[in-house]
Amino acid sequence: MSDTPGQNGQQGQRDEAHNPVPTPEAAPAPAPTPEQAQTASALFAESMAGAARRAGFGAATEAEPISGQALLKAMGGIRGLIEAVLPGLVFLVTYTLTIDPSTDVTSDPIGTLLPSLVAPLVIGVIFVALRAITRQTTTPALGGLVGTAISVALALFSGKPSDFFLVGLWTNAGYGAVLLVSVLVRWPLIGVAVGFLMGDGVAWRLDASKRRVLTILTLCWTGLFLARLAVQLPLYLANNVELLASMKLLMGIPLYAPLLVVSWLMVRSVYRKADAADAV
Repeated sequence: MSDTPGQNGQQGQRDEAHNPVPTPEAAPAPAPTPEQAQTASALFAESMAGAARRAGFGAATEAEPISGQALLKAMGGIRGLIEAVLPGLVFLVTYTLTIDPSTDVTSDPIGTLLPSLVAPLVIGVIFVALRAITRQTTTPALGGLVGTAISVALALFSGKPSDFFLVGLWTNAGYGAVLLVSVLVRWPLIGVAVGFLMGDGVAWRLDASKRRVLTILTLCWTGLFLARLAVQLPLYLANNVELLASMKLLMGIPLYAPLLVVSWLMVRSVYRKADAADAV
């Protein structure tokens, strides 16, 4: 006896349950094309070379002798130096003149700290305005203004004037840690940045002299950031604002500039030796 339509339908459902229809699998994500990979590599190379230039290493690629003028240019010129130093100096002077050492700042942080905190903020706004008026790039001044604004907010929120320097402490700790880790994993960041700046890519890792010099340089810059942290952190914890502000100024440009010159000389020396060896 033939099956009824209902029985046929039930049988079909049972067959489908035992033999489900295969569903199409999701197509794998397409692999990046050679053009896309090349573009990403070029962007990374340019970003690392740009980081080296912003750090002041651009003069290492130039054949002209190291001079005070070249050093000044690497640090942003007279304007760049003023923008780097003046906010901290203004804070130190204003704080020293307006805060009585016997005053309990935490009882009225806004009333007592406002003059010394607003002064560097005003200086930052003036720097941005001057760059805009003279039609120069405002990015450096804006970066400094944002950093100053964050520092001011931290000090006002906590009622501790030493918190004005908290961003700098975190910055030194972060840079020092990242550079140290890069050395430990045998990819020193100064080497990566300078390699792309010099048009060498990562080929310097195959040259023992370059690898050794660039590793030493990375350790030197690591030492700079960690030395700042080692000196300034105890002063921050002791809430010694005047000495903390003074040490921040003294361990800024006065340490940065000589180390930059030494870095230029070492980079030029090792690359000239490599070029001379290749020419033989």
